[in-house]
Amino acid sequence: MTRNTLLVATVGGVLLMGCSPLQDLLPAPSAPKAAPYAVSPSTSSWTKPPAGYLKTGMNLDGALIIGPPPTPDSPRGKADRATFDATRKLAGTPTWDKAIVDADLSGGHGFKSFSCAAGVTISPQATPTLTNLLLRMTDDAATLYQPAKAAFQRKRPPVGNTKPICVPREKWIETDGSYPSGHGLIGWSWALVISEAAPEHASAVLARGRAFGDSRIICGVHYQSDIEAGRYLGSAMVSRLHQDPAFLADLEKAKTEVAASRANGPPTGCGG
Repeated sequence: MTRNTLLVATVGGVLLMGCSPLQDLLPAPSAPKAAPYAVSPSTSSWTKPPAGYLKTGMNLDGALIIGPPPTPDSPRGKADRATFDATRKLAGTPTWDKAIVDADLSGGHGFKSFSCAAGVTISPQATPTLTNLLLRMTDDAATLYQPAKAAFQRKRPPVGNTKPICVPREKWIETDGSYPSGHGLIGWSWALVISEAAPEHASAVLARGRAFGDSRIICGVHYQSDIEAGRYLGSAMVSRLHQDPAFLADLEKAKTEVAASRANGPPTGCGG
């Protein structure tokens, strides 16, 4: 499969996930055992990511790619609100607890959760090039999703109500646009790249990237269409990154690091 074919297939996968019914967000009693999950968030403080690869050469218009969010009275807008209302029932459940963990992008938690899915330790010590690559991608992501958020200014689901959400009700809930989701973009784009570096566990890694975005729906800070829009932008960004020589060089180094880290044994701190 060529790289272009892979990326087209990836975007197609996002489209299919975008149509998932509400029950897909809930634990399925008969589902096969999922990949190990990182059981606790890092308490380390957030560090500003290094400059991205595409700061001066993204050439992508996020608002144009995703188009406007659904209006509140449209069928999709009503479905978004119904999903928000239904998932409030998950407060206090293990699914809710996972959403709390996924809300934390600080420190090493994001790396830990993907380590568990990939079956290999991803950390600044074990895989320095890969972790730096992922952090640089978060900076690239911001240059793509922030203008789109500003263009659409969609209010987040908890604005105007007191229903439970999995994070504190801080000022950003009121001021930061809901559409598209930065977490959805970052989680999906990380999953795409990590699955290239650890192809033996690609399915589990991509499932983790999907779940990472879905956690924002469960948390109550994004609508489902916000997450889907983030995934579209994540696929677009990774496609663009594959045209950047510096990114490609780092990705090759990252593959070597992942192989060496795997030889040192599986990651620790993963739940069953």
